[in-house]
Amino acid sequence: MMKPYVFITRKLSNEAIQPLMDIAEVHMWNEEEKAVPREVLLDEVKKADALLTMLSEKIDKELLDAAPKLKVIANLAVGFDNIDVEYANQKGIAVCNTPDVLTDTTADLTFALLLATARKVVEAAEFVKNGEWKSWSPLLLAGHDVHHKTIGIVGMGKIGEAVAKRATGFEMDILYHNRSRNVMAEERIGCSYATFDEVIENSDFIVCLTPLTEETRGLFNQESFKKMKKSAVFINVSRGPVVDEEALYQVLVDGEIAAAGLDVFATEPVDAGHPLLTLPNVVALPHIGSSSTETRVAMMELCCKNIELVLSNKQPKTLVNKEWELSVK
Repeated sequence: MMKPYVFITRKLSNEAIQPLMDIAEVHMWNEEEKAVPREVLLDEVKKADALLTMLSEKIDKELLDAAPKLKVIANLAVGFDNIDVEYANQKGIAVCNTPDVLTDTTADLTFALLLATARKVVEAAEFVKNGEWKSWSPLLLAGHDVHHKTIGIVGMGKIGEAVAKRATGFEMDILYHNRSRNVMAEERIGCSYATFDEVIENSDFIVCLTPLTEETRGLFNQESFKKMKKSAVFINVSRGPVVDEEALYQVLVDGEIAAAGLDVFATEPVDAGHPLLTLPNVVALPHIGSSSTETRVAMMELCCKNIELVLSNKQPKTLVNKEWELSVK
């Protein structure tokens, strides 16, 4: 009997994908840092029963129409805005993601980015390495206190709640905005629900953790940035297109807000000549929110398990398109 064909769009460790290799013919794009070319992916999906994808791959109508055998797409991320989920559902393809396993790791990175931006950690480290530290002075690289300040979290999902929990250790007041109130988080952590405008107007640190949707695209624009305090620090660990980057650059240059910490950009990898990267009050990271060894391995294993379950005609652990779940019961 012919084994199912699985294509993996980035080089992963053999240890992580061994369970798939035991049950399927597994082919993998053999590059860690370079995305699979579109033409290669279009060719591979013609014979694929399953795809293990990254956020860098656009799984659109064209690609799905080229995949007559495809049963499951396992995305190595919580987000899935790179996939046309609605069309995949129409074609009976299960779409899976990797929630939960990366919650605490991403929350750790979010708070690390907040601290680094507020206290000018990256700028100070470069200051020392470049031999610029000549003497001590009272306001040398003085940043902003984090303790006892107000943090405003836009997007109070599991990661937002984990960030809020960390903020309690700094005795911060916690505001949040979400499509719906998270009453459980309010009771567990002591955070307060507020409108979007109330969050951005009253917070010292505004942390964006919202998913990318048509409603959130460009949510942080010139108008919203100008409502923030001049001392506000903006942190984005969600998706780049949630932010109007030209507007962010301008408010930072004009001193309308104090600083920004960014783990994501509208176009990734971000070009080294991007205007935001020229500013000393911007801390930029290469989309490493969930990037710890333990968590990335757990994400790989969950993707493999989801594929294995679907290929065995069983329910996957983390299904995005719930309609598919109903259709196979």
